[in-house]
Amino acid sequence: MIKFEKFKLQNNLTVIVHQDKSTPMACVNILYDVGARDEDENKTGFAHLFEHLMFGGSINIPNYDEPLQLVGGENNAFTTNDITNYYCTVPSENLETAFWLESDRMLSLAFTDKSLEVQRNVVIEEFKQRYLNQPYGDVWLLLRPLAYKTHPYKWATIGKEISHIENATMEDVKSFFKKHYNPSNAIMVVAGNVEIDNVKQLAKKWFEPIEAGTKPKRNLPKEPKQTEARKLTVERDVPVDSIYKAYHMVSRHDKNYYACDLLSDVLSRGNSSRLYNSLVKDNPIFSEINAYVMGDFDEGLFVVSGKLSNGVDIEAAEKAIIHELNKIKNSLVSENELQKCKNKVESSITFSETDVLNKATNLAISELMGDADYINQEIGKYLAVTANDIKDIANKVLDENNCSTLYYLKKK
Repeated sequence: MIKFEKFKLQNNLTVIVHQDKSTPMACVNILYDVGARDEDENKTGFAHLFEHLMFGGSINIPNYDEPLQLVGGENNAFTTNDITNYYCTVPSENLETAFWLESDRMLSLAFTDKSLEVQRNVVIEEFKQRYLNQPYGDVWLLLRPLAYKTHPYKWATIGKEISHIENATMEDVKSFFKKHYNPSNAIMVVAGNVEIDNVKQLAKKWFEPIEAGTKPKRNLPKEPKQTEARKLTVERDVPVDSIYKAYHMVSRHDKNYYACDLLSDVLSRGNSSRLYNSLVKDNPIFSEINAYVMGDFDEGLFVVSGKLSNGVDIEAAEKAIIHELNKIKNSLVSENELQKCKNKVESSITFSETDVLNKATNLAISELMGDADYINQEIGKYLAVTANDIKDIANKVLDENNCSTLYYLKKK
């Protein structure tokens, strides 16, 4: 049970405090309710570009990292299609330094031509290195627009194409910041060896003077139901053929999400899982195979992907996957098999919550999803899933008419 206190500042900033005296550290985590899905289709990659710009210094503090390093702190951030999350950890006696730095960049990021140029080049380099010049790097640049025709999940967080970042103007960047980076659109979690009264005082001192701004209204187009199978075949300079099968599934808010997640675990979590046993160990069609859920806030994807063993025909490999998926659609998983997956989930959630940074991030995400206390309900939701729930969701999701398949072949 993770205990916390929650309050709102006058400028609408939600603040959550979790006290953990077992650590000498404190963590300040700020989640902004903006991700790649909130971008204009002709100006993508902005949420991720901002993740970089936020480290480019503010009007008052030209170098964000330096003051933090001087007090033994460290920081990082990540962007997804749904959120952008910034965090720093410091020895708890230096907590105010983190408040000073985080509030300052929320208030007055420095929009200099130099900072924009530097970060733009960093992002373009990352696009080339990670997505274009790396084996299998462009999988999601291909699979997303195959699976999504309407919803903005059809582009990756890095953006649709490099030109969108190349052409980003100072005006574009400033208006994106003004729209999304304000107290009304943020959740701050302070966790670790902290005193609640002190956190309240620091939050009021450093954050309350910042203008509230307004929370943008999100009105995203809903993805129409997919009614026929989609296929794409590409050839690339890669060592082995791969296959990616993406099925539309429920959103993370849906009560069936937990059954979907456990379904992916039954199929591929660990060396006793179904796909591993059947298609890697007993009949080595694949050298590796995985099933996983994307965990998106809107309706997401359930993905089965594998690298083929040498000499295996890709259509035969796909048939072998479908054969295994049909088994789970047609008969109930055993209690033992399901319980084993539940035990793994329970232990991994419990273990992750020994880390103060994980707790801070998960509290922020839970609050964004509707209530910070979801963090305490999550294990229970997994444990409540039945074998019938798994079979039902498998039949709804694992339908070939609901699937986009990418054949990713090595060049002949």
